[in-house]
Amino acid sequence: MGINLGAFVGPLVVGFLGEKINWHLGFSAAGVGMVLGLVQYKMGLKYLGEAGRLQPEVRDGVSQAKQRLLMGIGVTVGLVVVLALLQSMGAITLDLVRVAQGTGIFIVSLAVLYFAYLLVLGGLTPAEKKRVVYIFILFLGAAMFWSGFEQAGSSLNLFAKDLTNLTVFGYEAPASWFQSVNPLFIFILAPVAASLWVWLGERNPSIPVKFGAGLTLLGCGFFVIAWGASYTAGGQLVSPAWLIVTYFFHTVGELALSPVGLSSVTKLSPPRLVGQMMGIWFMGTALGNLIAGLVAGRMETLPVEKIFSTVGMVVLGAGLVFFVFSRPIKRLASDVK
Repeated sequence: MGINLGAFVGPLVVGFLGEKINWHLGFSAAGVGMVLGLVQYKMGLKYLGEAGRLQPEVRDGVSQAKQRLLMGIGVTVGLVVVLALLQSMGAITLDLVRVAQGTGIFIVSLAVLYFAYLLVLGGLTPAEKKRVVYIFILFLGAAMFWSGFEQAGSSLNLFAKDLTNLTVFGYEAPASWFQSVNPLFIFILAPVAASLWVWLGERNPSIPVKFGAGLTLLGCGFFVIAWGASYTAGGQLVSPAWLIVTYFFHTVGELALSPVGLSSVTKLSPPRLVGQMMGIWFMGTALGNLIAGLVAGRMETLPVEKIFSTVGMVVLGAGLVFFVFSRPIKRLASDVK
């Protein structure tokens, strides 16, 4: 709720300042909000007690991890500097699309190599190997989900800006205000979803079934917006209801997949690898955001209806795969609910 409170208020404030007054002012407001977040965190440290304090026996390991992190940052910065120099000298030609595509290949390759390393050389027990395969399957499902869901800030927002009637009672609302629809639905529906899981108890759907439901609902949302896009021929503007219904389906799908996936990774991970596995989970989110941006880049060359319907078919297909293979996937760790 805390995250979504910021997600609800942020677009209303930043979107209004950026679109209606000045983009620099809008981005500045976002920076101010981030600083205030750090300030309240620092002021609240006294309430955390001993939570998060390192035990003496793990400090050496953390120190080594910090050294490896700094080394990785140094290598990354060095690589960026070298590429920038080669670009300025004309030795290579880079553009945003190529960089994004290369980054996507890098993320996928890194994830595959990481899981392969764990399975072959990670010293895992047979039961732990099954759980790692389980996490890899969830990683793929999450990446597919976020590649569609995160188009809220790209292709769907362009649809709001260019093809949606934003006039309400004579006032033209900023297109970015649609970014607040999802967190608003979260406020309303998160207690419902949480109560449903508690009420179902032992009858709860399995993790793969919930992933299938999340992807299927996401696909339904894209079919709705593709339907709405079919009425935009010649630049005709359509009702905001198309986007609102789309975000409704996406939000329900998010509630079925996102918190469940986050929880399942901590349950499935071998204890010594929980931190790394959480990093891999968020790498799936990063990959989804990257794919969403690449898809939005095709809006200038492909019909909007075709883009949305294609995304809908892909994620719906992924959801059906999770439904069909839910039992074999569940058997990889049948003791985890």
